[in-house]
Amino acid sequence: MEPTLAPATVPADRLELYRALRLPRTVEEKMLRLIRQNRISKWFSGYGQEAIAVGVVSALEASDWVLPMHRNLGVWTTRGVELKPLFCQLMGRRGGFTNGRDRTFHFGLPEKRIVGMISHLAAMLPVADGLGLAAQLNGSGRVAAAFVGDGATREGEFHEALSLAGAWSLPVLFIVENNGYGLSTPTGEALPVEDIADAAAGYGMPGEVVDGNDVGAVIAAVKRLAERARQGGGPALLEMKTFRMRGHEEASGTAYVPQDLMDAWADRDPLARLRRQLLAEGVGEAELDAIDATLAAEIEEVAEWALTQPEVSSSAETEHAAVFAPHGATPRSEGEPHEQRFIDALSDGLRDAMARDESVVLMGQDIAEYGGVFKVSQGFVEQFGRERVRNTPIIENGAIGCAMGLALDGFRPVVEMQYADFVSCGFNQIVNNLATTHYRWGAPLNVTIRLPFGGGIGAGPFHSQSPEAWFCHVPGLKVVIPATPEDAKGLIRAAIEEPNPVLVFEHKKLYRSLRGPVPSGDVLTPIGKARVAREGDDLTIVTWGVGVGWALEEAERRAAHDGANIEVIDLRTLVPWDRETVSASVRKTGRVIVLHEAARTAGFGAELAAEITESWFGSLDAPPVRVAGADLPIAFSKQIESEIYSASARLGGATDRLLAF
Repeated sequence: MEPTLAPATVPADRLELYRALRLPRTVEEKMLRLIRQNRISKWFSGYGQEAIAVGVVSALEASDWVLPMHRNLGVWTTRGVELKPLFCQLMGRRGGFTNGRDRTFHFGLPEKRIVGMISHLAAMLPVADGLGLAAQLNGSGRVAAAFVGDGATREGEFHEALSLAGAWSLPVLFIVENNGYGLSTPTGEALPVEDIADAAAGYGMPGEVVDGNDVGAVIAAVKRLAERARQGGGPALLEMKTFRMRGHEEASGTAYVPQDLMDAWADRDPLARLRRQLLAEGVGEAELDAIDATLAAEIEEVAEWALTQPEVSSSAETEHAAVFAPHGATPRSEGEPHEQRFIDALSDGLRDAMARDESVVLMGQDIAEYGGVFKVSQGFVEQFGRERVRNTPIIENGAIGCAMGLALDGFRPVVEMQYADFVSCGFNQIVNNLATTHYRWGAPLNVTIRLPFGGGIGAGPFHSQSPEAWFCHVPGLKVVIPATPEDAKGLIRAAIEEPNPVLVFEHKKLYRSLRGPVPSGDVLTPIGKARVAREGDDLTIVTWGVGVGWALEEAERRAAHDGANIEVIDLRTLVPWDRETVSASVRKTGRVIVLHEAARTAGFGAELAAEITESWFGSLDAPPVRVAGADLPIAFSKQIESEIYSASARLGGATDRLLAF
């Protein structure tokens, strides 16, 4: 005989727990009928795993955050998400939560404290860290519970998230649903251990194995560890042992699963177990049958209604408008200008933002007492404290995902990549999570990522890259590159105020070699507005970052040589770039060079040259010319870099040829 539920784990209304578990099962049964009838095309089933989602949410407070996966329908139903829009979402009909921009559970409902998944497994665990950190900083007492499958515990972001949560003692519960299989690979073939919970010890947190098919056991474990986290005890890893009774998605089937295994787990079905337990406690069978019938009728009606709703349609204007959260920063410049180095102006911009807004939090490797490898944040920890100036472990995806969680809860995080070259280790969070979130479900993400980049300092292939073009290709990201001390201050301030993810590329060579006038007070350079660095009417050079200095030197050389008058446009923002300023200059001069340090092939200059040709061909007196780095890794040798790789070595010849065309 199965044990009855301990009174402490059962809601005051015991039938409500049964109803909460029966609701997602009823939805499952309807969706499975629809897919067999070929009325819907896809369904990721959580049949037989409902006790985990329902139990976790039942054990948490309504204000706690939950980050579910695609088999956790019970999270949404137990949090009371309205069924009509939920079904429209699941069926891709008008009225769903993402307006047709994403599928099933790839969205969030902040008002319900739910943050949905992306398809990249384990990617939401670092986001849970950020939500936990927000709870620490604002004293809300909230806990974040993040779901992940057994297969995804092999992903790097799983380990990065546990590392950060353990190091910072964050109030996060990591819920591992060990359901026996990846797509078709048995868990035992992918893991060298029997219990994933054993991994917790390596990150300084408790790990527990829970019977995930016993809703009472789930509630009891989550309640206890959530309260521990609330009291400052830190994170925990709960491995919920369960089984996937359906295919990875319904079309996959289960032919690869031994029948005796299916039979054994069918006997442990969580809904049947709860029903037996309640009947043993004296609950009448008629009461349970009435719940079953009521829910079946309700789900039948809602599902059929949703199928009558029109398919999602939209317009190009609407879709483009949804990519970014709207924001209109007003240019600001206060105080008398004074001479500053690029790096000092940048530091002042960060310092001003932190002094004016306590929600600004800095994170990165060695940025606290050490001040970062380039000393941009030197002295910040003494001024603002370790709560707001935080050293992270070496976890690029973990730190960026954490920043996303902070931003979802109202903070303005700034993450420093030690070198821009290392951003490849954080690529997933930037391009698949940060970039897509506002478009998919409307959440603004005020995340600034600082990227010291570029060559000229003899640092070799892994500390000298200019990877800005990687991110210009991804809708949803803004990319800025200051070329002057004033813009270093103004653009970092603009990025921190921007309700969208902004990548700020800071050229390392300019940090201490470039000086210029900078207003002493509040400064904000608007994102998306270029600067005419030098006026001219014979040829236009469009460039950014270190290229601005090269272009100005070349313009002076040509003026002294033969009086040629070259106009230099400092683009400042690559996404979105200032078409109006570039257009006016190209129409005036009729000749254009696009100059950048990054390698030539597929560099952002190719985009500019193509757009200039397509849009303003009639104003051109010569073909646009790209001058860029060679298609080589950047060598350690300064001679190879400066004479063979660097665009600056080819700029003079290009201007000579173009002016003579």
